[in-house]
Amino acid sequence: MTRVIVKLAAPTVDETFAALGTDVRLIVTGRGAGAAVARARAEILAYHARLSRFEPASELCALNRDPRTTVTASALLRGAVRAGLWAARESGGLVDPCLLDALETAGYVRSHERSAGVSVPSARPAPATPHPAARWTDVHVDDAAGTITRPPGLRLDLGGSGKGHAADLVARRLAGFAAWAVDCGGDLRLGGRREVEIAHPLRDGAAARLALDAGAVATSSVVARVWITAGGRRAHHLLDPSTGRSAWTGLLTATALAPTTLHAETLAKVALLRGPRGAREVLRHHGGLIVHADGRVEAIGSLSELAA
Repeated sequence: MTRVIVKLAAPTVDETFAALGTDVRLIVTGRGAGAAVARARAEILAYHARLSRFEPASELCALNRDPRTTVTASALLRGAVRAGLWAARESGGLVDPCLLDALETAGYVRSHERSAGVSVPSARPAPATPHPAARWTDVHVDDAAGTITRPPGLRLDLGGSGKGHAADLVARRLAGFAAWAVDCGGDLRLGGRREVEIAHPLRDGAAARLALDAGAVATSSVVARVWITAGGRRAHHLLDPSTGRSAWTGLLTATALAPTTLHAETLAKVALLRGPRGAREVLRHHGGLIVHADGRVEAIGSLSELAA
């Protein structure tokens, strides 16, 4: 988990609420902060209601149920699907928005806001690989027509990319304030000087503390969404697209810095799915942090200079 440490400066408004299957935190400093937080909170709650796969009345669920190949879609849904497709392209298919069937088969059929505990399999770690069918390439967004096209029966999950997309949308409305932060379950977009703490997944305390001026930071984890399967085993939500099963690459968490939350969320997930060697390559440019199965913390790129 990634969290903002706030040293209050008046006037600062700091509010936390449930949305997007997690805890969302909004922090704004400057005149008019209260009204800005209220608007941002309403925007995120609306995003959740319209695009969560756990809300049966949402537009995303309606899209997933629709038997037609081409479906009229709102600008918000089109933007969210486009964000998911961007993450798929940037990751070479490792971050795949078309794994909803596999997620439900694995047992992720309801929102898991609390983890069932750390899961460290005894199996030998192996990097995840993309699904050979690359079904996400069959999904198309047409803004001129206001539609989304995909094969009938192909259902989308916008969980991780949705958090990044939502944080970036809200960030645009806060850019004029002295300092602010949007925290969607550890996926952070920042404006102004903020101290950020990266939690250690195996012990109390921080794996690193950073002082950041702007941009985004996100952490992907195999311990944040863990549930017990019908067979009594622990499973988590980060699937190997090629197998449809929970990935085990030898990493517990991966943290990435990037200019936007969507970008940081994508890099963090790819780093975790590729394992230690791949993570070093993925995180080298913007900086990042990985925590190995034995709890060892490894800073990469610029983050090694920032970590205290």
